[in-house]
Amino acid sequence: MSPRTPTATGSVKIYRKKIIAGNWKMNKTTGEAKVLVEDIIRDIGKFDEAEIVLCPPFTSLETVSTLLSPINNIRLGAQNLNDKPSGAFTGEISAGMLKDLYVRYVIIGHSERRQFFGEDDATVNRKTIAALHAELRPIVCIGETLPQREGNTWKKVLETQLKGGLAGFTEKELTDIILAYEPVWAIGTGKTATPAQAEETHQFIRHWLAKNFSMAVSERVRIQYGGSVKPENAAELLNQPNIDGALVGGASLDARGFTAIVKNACPSPR
Repeated sequence: MSPRTPTATGSVKIYRKKIIAGNWKMNKTTGEAKVLVEDIIRDIGKFDEAEIVLCPPFTSLETVSTLLSPINNIRLGAQNLNDKPSGAFTGEISAGMLKDLYVRYVIIGHSERRQFFGEDDATVNRKTIAALHAELRPIVCIGETLPQREGNTWKKVLETQLKGGLAGFTEKELTDIILAYEPVWAIGTGKTATPAQAEETHQFIRHWLAKNFSMAVSERVRIQYGGSVKPENAAELLNQPNIDGALVGGASLDARGFTAIVKNACPSPR
């Protein structure tokens, strides 16, 4: 924990270090990844006020791992994993394979995995179990579509995803999970939830954790925002009391833009 972000759900003041993760999706060859990482390392410098994670495609994990090995303030993440430890699953990657490449984090249940590859809350739960068993830190994604937001069913949608995705975990396991709220309608569309909308939703998620687990879990779990985060809107979004970082998509493919988001992660003096 780091004295950066005060909680807003109780009298006990727990501080959560911001976490900014760059999700490159299906972008960058190995050579392009090398250039991008070298630029990010140069631009970030020794900045360590936020936790920084890079999530390249599987093909670039080894290259990025090598580049980050002497760096203390940037961690390696993966975009997905299979819940099985090994077997006849052509094209899949296990948690053990990721750990062997010094991967520390893994994105689970991204809306694109749910939309295009049929993943559901049960899948998310199994993958999160596999990640935790391998001592990887899961970034578990939840979020609603535009019709669900406009139809005012977003709370029910998030409750269902949280209940299914987090079923069966102990309080200790839960505090090792990062949640990423990603309004599906704001991913790759250029639309962004207003800071007030994002904060309201993050506060709802935190209250749900308190109600269904404990206040201690609610105060300690970090919740990222992911939905067209850019340098221009990052500071206002990330200064909200219940937003603990960002899961950055397109803007993470530009070193200067990503660095600007990272450096906006720390709240301005109050």
